[in-house]
Amino acid sequence: MSTTEQTVRLTLNITPRLAYVSGSSNSMTSNCSFEVVDHQMIYLELTIYIPIFFIGLFFNVAALLVFCVFLRKWTESTIHMTSLALMDLLLLFPLPFKMHAATNHLWPADLQPLCSVLESLYFVGIYGSIYTIMCIAMDRWVAICHPYKAKVLRSPKLALGTSVGVWVLVLAALSPTVYRFREGGQTSAFHCFHRFPMKGWSPLVIICLQVFGFLLPALVVVYCSVKTIWVLQKSGEHSPQSRACVKIIYSSLSAFLLPFTPSHLGILLQFLVHQGIIQDCGNQTRISLFLQTAMCLSNVTCCLDALCYYFIAYEARSPKHSFRRSMINQRRATVSTSEF
Repeated sequence: MSTTEQTVRLTLNITPRLAYVSGSSNSMTSNCSFEVVDHQMIYLELTIYIPIFFIGLFFNVAALLVFCVFLRKWTESTIHMTSLALMDLLLLFPLPFKMHAATNHLWPADLQPLCSVLESLYFVGIYGSIYTIMCIAMDRWVAICHPYKAKVLRSPKLALGTSVGVWVLVLAALSPTVYRFREGGQTSAFHCFHRFPMKGWSPLVIICLQVFGFLLPALVVVYCSVKTIWVLQKSGEHSPQSRACVKIIYSSLSAFLLPFTPSHLGILLQFLVHQGIIQDCGNQTRISLFLQTAMCLSNVTCCLDALCYYFIAYEARSPKHSFRRSMINQRRATVSTSEF
């Protein structure tokens, strides 16, 4: 084999293919080709993003109008749902830019700061929604499972403080982190949303993302939802408020688990690819396709949250604290019966 042929083969073996939450690590040597996956994702992303953008924009703007203009009734639930609608709009804002990037349009190097800001807003919208849904689940759990303590632990002011705290937390934790991924960056045209430096796949970043970004909130949401449903079924309460509350719980749980579980599973699998644990070329291409598809579908949370908006609006029209009073009376009756 000639020296030129050896050089070409060595270059092909070490050429990195970095993609946004997909592709091979720049520390890996791989002959895998992801061109077929990239070609499929161009059309799939547009097919998914376009309806999500318009439907999500309609429902979230409508929700803000209902909660802020028509209802004007600031309960704990409406405050949390207003915050969730704002998070969803923040997630929707970068989608047109992602659709532009999906068609493999190159951005000039001087737009790198804008790309970093858009990527930061996208992740803030995702994980802000996750933590807001967690706060909604905890608020429901306190109201239903601990009706006596709810008088102290629940109030519109506390709900507003919690919502503001979520915004501050995700902005402080994610925006500087994502922005630094591209620091010192591009000197030529680049694909925004489709290339992340290797430090974005470091073990510390991925572990924090998986544990604090998904697993911990998921455990809280599932625990609070299961306990609340169990208390509702045990109490034998079948009022309209009770049925509405059960629907809120199921819709919130669905809006959390359906979009975010596959995407974080895909991130974990892609991390194993970047660490060289998964080296089979066929598995790498399948993981790349699965991850990119799951990340696209995770944006459907902007539409699924509309289920929560409907039931919260219904609850806001019901007599204030009527369901909580019925739960307290039910608890008193249970205690009185057990004394005999």
